[in-house]
Amino acid sequence: MSSETETATVLIVDDERNVADVYALRLDEYDTRVAYSGEEALEQYDETVDVVLLDRRMPDLSGREVLEQIRARNGECRVIMLTAVDPGLDIIEMPFDEYLCKPIDKADLVDAIERQRAIQQYDEQVSEYLELTAKLATLESEHSPQRLDEHDGIARLRERAERLKSEMDGTLGDVDVIERSLRDIDETEVG
Repeated sequence: MSSETETATVLIVDDERNVADVYALRLDEYDTRVAYSGEEALEQYDETVDVVLLDRRMPDLSGREVLEQIRARNGECRVIMLTAVDPGLDIIEMPFDEYLCKPIDKADLVDAIERQRAIQQYDEQVSEYLELTAKLATLESEHSPQRLDEHDGIARLRERAERLKSEMDGTLGDVDVIERSLRDIDETEVG
């Protein structure tokens, strides 16, 4: 997984070669990989992939099957289904992160990728924050405040927890932007 400041790795999966290649050309600001089948996608997928753009209908393995295998390997990457198939009730059980109907222009693709990266970054911050605060709570329940204050590691833990809390407070504003973007998508699809 790349950090927020690194270039994201995007795996584009579509059995229509021209569609996949056009997406790769449009997304030149990312480190892109292209797979023209579900099998090829699984071969190219690894823990360095941040976002998967996944076609739903493919002849060898469907997007659903690829998605299930990706989730079984590592649930950390974000998966955006890109498809010409209108969403039916069957998507309830599919563990994707976003669903976009083709055709999709560059701006919408980039917005979707960046939305998913922001969510991913927030998830990582929350996990680290919870880990740090659990350590602090455990230590504070077992040791005197004086003993803890004398230990340099405790000060570093507290500083890191406060910094993460501050960053997450800033990221919450991004969550509002994400929610508005998702509402815009809903309104566009309905209208």
